[in-house]
This record gives sequence, structure tokens and C-alpha cells, in this order.
Amino acid sequence: MDNGDWGHRMTTPVTLNVGGHLYTTSLSTLQRYPDSMLGAMFRGDFPTTRDSQGNYFIDRDGTLFRYILNFLRTSELTLPVDFTETDLLRKEADFYQIEPLIQCLNDPKPLYPPDIFEQVVEVSSTRKLSKYSNPVAVIITQLTITTKVHGLLEGISNNFTKWNKHMMDTRDCQVSFTFGPCDYHQEVSLRVHLLDYIMKQGFTIRNTRVHHMSERANENTVEHHWTLCRPAHKVED
Repeated sequence: MDNGDWGHRMTTPVTLNVGGHLYTTSLSTLQRYPDSMLGAMFRGDFPTTRDSQGNYFIDRDGTLFRYILNFLRTSELTLPVDFTETDLLRKEADFYQIEPLIQCLNDPKPLYPPDIFEQVVEVSSTRKLSKYSNPVAVIITQLTITTKVHGLLEGISNNFTKWNKHMMDTRDCQVSFTFGPCDYHQEVSLRVHLLDYIMKQGFTIRNTRVHHMSERANENTVEHHWTLCRPAHKVED
């Protein structure tokens, strides 16, 4: 199968009957997370069932699958303000084994009122992978932290001196640290230590998301993003 045939197959519409609700999407969307149940199902590693119309049938909550499918399309969890079925959606995410969605639904929520001023830290990691490497090598990895919390910035400068990094001031008084490039093992170690250090300063994870992008036929980019926050007075440290 040449690249043209593969591209056509990946974008060919697929119709699913989920608990009596019909959804049409692309094969590439259903395979967004290869380790999920849907990824295995549409890779041929998991048995499938068809309804009388030939649609793929899944005996699960058809209404909640709307949020599952939207997450597969965008890698972001968006729920209505008055959404009250989080526990049920968590069970659906667990059934489909979509790990990034499970993480989003399990993120700890702040224990303080939303009108209290917050200090926010954003941590992002970008990893480019080539399928021609053996087994898979990191081409470039960078991890950036952006914050207005000056004490935290000083701590990062003092505690992460062994890492190759540079600092950049932005117009809104925030500061961005960029680490790297580094290999896969260095990136994992840096991310674990950096997140651990930030959380020990009283921050909790508010949101996480993972975004997969295929830039070329032989290369994929994976972006991880964390938003951490802590309550604060109006006066910054």
C-alpha cells in the first residue's frame, strides 16, 4: 500500500453504533491513541461486532461517547458547565483505556474558592520521534516553564544547574525557561524532578493534556502540557 492509499484509508469515514447512537468519524481519529481499546480495535488486534446495517457496534453509553470522540479529535476535554456525569464518563474512559483522558478526569481540583488570586505555572514538553530510529529515538526535546512567581524561578535556577537551559523574559513579565535539547531519558528525568520540585512549593496540577501530531510520514510530534496553580495573596512573592 503506497502513501496515497494509506492516507485515503486513514481519512475514510467510519460509522459506529454506540449503544444505539450513530457516530461517524475517521479511522485516524479512532487510532489517535494506539494503546487504547479503540486503537487496538481498529488496528485489527481486538474483535469487532457489526450491527444489521454494517456499522461497528459497541455496547456502551452512546450519549457519553460524544465526549470520548471529541477528546480523540482535539486531545482536550471540554464539558458543559452543568455537566454532572463525571463519574460515569470516567468509567467510559477507563473502558476505552484512553490514558490521557483518564488523567484529565483524575486531575486534582483546587481546594480553595475560585475567586482567590492564583499563581500559575505552565510546563510543556515537546518530543519529536522518528519511526526510522531503532527502536525510537528522540530527535529533540525541550521543556519550558512559564511563571510570574519569582521565588520559584530562583529555585529552578539554583536546583537545575546541571541542565542545559536558557531564560527569556516576555512582555507580560513572565519568564520562560527552556531546557534542552536532550535525549528521551534526560527529558523524563528532568520532567519528573521539575514537576516534583514545583509541587513541593505548594502547587497542584490543575490540568494536563497530550497532543499528538504527524508532521511527516516518518515523524511524529507529541506535546505534553501541565498547568499547576496555588492560592496566593494579591502581592506576589
